Amino acid sequence: MRIDIITVLPELLKSPFEASILKRAIEKGLVEVHTHNLRDWSTNAYKQIDDYQYGGGAGMVMMIEPIDKCISELKAERDYDEIIYMTPDGKTFNQQVANELSLKGNIIILCGHYKGVDQRVRDHFITREISVGDFVLSGGELAAALVCDAVIRLLPGVLGDETSALTDSFQDNLLAPPIYTRPADYKGWTVPEVLTSGHAAKIEEWREEQAYKRTKDRRPDLLD
Repeated sequence: MRIDIITVLPELLKSPFEASILKRAIEKGLVEVHTHNLRDWSTNAYKQIDDYQYGGGAGMVMMIEPIDKCISELKAERDYDEIIYMTPDGKTFNQQVANELSLKGNIIILCGHYKGVDQRVRDHFITREISVGDFVLSGGELAAALVCDAVIRLLPGVLGDETSALTDSFQDNLLAPPIYTRPADYKGWTVPEVLTSGHAAKIEEWREEQAYKRTKDRRPDLLD
């Protein structure tokens, strides 16, 4: 998989890909992540990529021409399965979307800034619009990093145990059950006996029951 991220603040996207699972995935050649400073495609000496909005109103708008030039240059080098725009009014990102994107080959992610992008960008270039929640960030970089993390960890070979991702919360519309590790008794707080019984079928049944109970208590909307 290759992910190209178009941004006006590439420095915000350095640290997420220089540590932990994402770094190992890149080093193992399982994914390529490239950031592109949109100002490199500006059409004037001031590196301007935003302008006032037609009709007046507060906030600047990202111009279509630099974005067009950047995307067109990337598309001239390879085909892309998705061109994603990170925006608060996009479809809310969830595990299902992460699963879908993990099956793609090449992806472009455009990070919004200021008041957003010229609508013509969304009309003519974007194939999918994603939001990470009902709130507004100062830019799409952190949201893009979140999406990349959720997607990359699903790629074969990224996790040490590939079955781990299959038991994550939301994979089957249930939250994950409680988990425990040693010691079995800490200050009188004990681990449920079934987990130390060695009875695989009973352990699996317990986990399914607990997952359902936790989901019903915390996220009943997932059971609808």
